[in-house]
Amino acid sequence: MWKMLLEKFEKHPAQQKVLKILFERGFQVSEDGKVTSGKIEIAHTQLAKEAGVDRRVVDATTDTILEDETLRNIFQNVRSIPFLRDVAPALGLGVIIITPEDAATVGILSEVSGVIAAHSISIRQAVSDDPYFTDQAKMTIITDSKISGDTVNEILNIKSVKGVSIY
Repeated sequence: MWKMLLEKFEKHPAQQKVLKILFERGFQVSEDGKVTSGKIEIAHTQLAKEAGVDRRVVDATTDTILEDETLRNIFQNVRSIPFLRDVAPALGLGVIIITPEDAATVGILSEVSGVIAAHSISIRQAVSDDPYFTDQAKMTIITDSKISGDTVNEILNIKSVKGVSIY
């Protein structure tokens, strides 16, 4: 899907930078071309600064999004979620970060969650990096309790898992 989005902006690399920020942050584009997070408007100048482009590039990107039915549908419906990784320890939750051998492998989440469930631990959140957005995609799992060393060892024995970090 990411490749399809980038192809629509292949002649405009500066707009691709803006597109990436919009999509990664879950920002929407309203019918009138405003960038929002829910009902909060994000200034085009702030997006331009983050992307390292001129504000007019953000304007052109939102115009392109609104002119294309597929892009409009995506960017009017995408949503951001609260990512618990950094606050989990303060909430008494466990954090497991899985580094896969190959992030495109099918079934990594299933195998890891099976090990976690076998230890009677509940998963509160699972977030995977999209391998199209990052070179070193990881999967972060938030659990209702800390993970034991035995559980970590079992996860490390999964063929598709290259590494595990916990905190």
